[in-house]
Amino acid sequence: MAGTGRADLLMRVCRLGDADEVARTAADATAGAARGAIAERGVFTLVLAGGDTPRRMYERLAGDSAIDGSRVEFFWGDERPVPPEHPDSNFGMARAALLRPLGIDPVRIHRIETERADLDAAARDYENELAKVTGARPGEPPPHLDLVLLGMGDDGHTASLFPYTAALSESQRWVVANDVPALSTRRVTIVFPLIERARSVFVLVTGEKKAATLAEVLEGPLDPERLPSQRLCAHPGVEWFFVDAAAASRLRSRGRSGA
Repeated sequence: MAGTGRADLLMRVCRLGDADEVARTAADATAGAARGAIAERGVFTLVLAGGDTPRRMYERLAGDSAIDGSRVEFFWGDERPVPPEHPDSNFGMARAALLRPLGIDPVRIHRIETERADLDAAARDYENELAKVTGARPGEPPPHLDLVLLGMGDDGHTASLFPYTAALSESQRWVVANDVPALSTRRVTIVFPLIERARSVFVLVTGEKKAATLAEVLEGPLDPERLPSQRLCAHPGVEWFFVDAAAASRLRSRGRSGA
């Protein structure tokens, strides 16, 4: 998609009524992206996000059976340091909402093994898994993944790229273990060099709690160290910010209404 500035990006803000409509619209767009990639390349590489709105989106995808799961490689954008059965696991949520209902072959599921004690090793191994599946090589430019799904926190983080953390300046790796002092934790996350090579990126933002931050990200002064999601604003692959009315309530620009 052409365009690299925030003025252009604001035209790609899709305002929807509520979180359910965001989930439905994003699910339909994801299914369309999958069909296009499979028709063109025979496979669809999809990076999943955590959170309640993505969960609703996955349930919609599973209910409609709109994706040929045998042609999809499933990855994750980030993961907490918990085992897959833990209620905070992004993988566990996606498995329950999407992967099991679709009967996805485990060979197509590429989760981040954050139950391991050594998260740096888990990040390196995940980078190697990405390389193996896509045919890219670690240390070289990242692969062109078909679609990366992202959210945005009320602090402006996306994936586990939190404000003022070391992962924001990573330029060589695709996946790192990121120290997050504000939460007294570490998380494994993909980094911007990988996100910025994706063919498409969808960002899902819902809720009044995120309205002020979304307005700053899209319309405020540029400060991506404080608001990491601003890094997405210059990326032409960001096809849509799918936002509900509550999250969009402080935006000056109208953007696009409806699906």
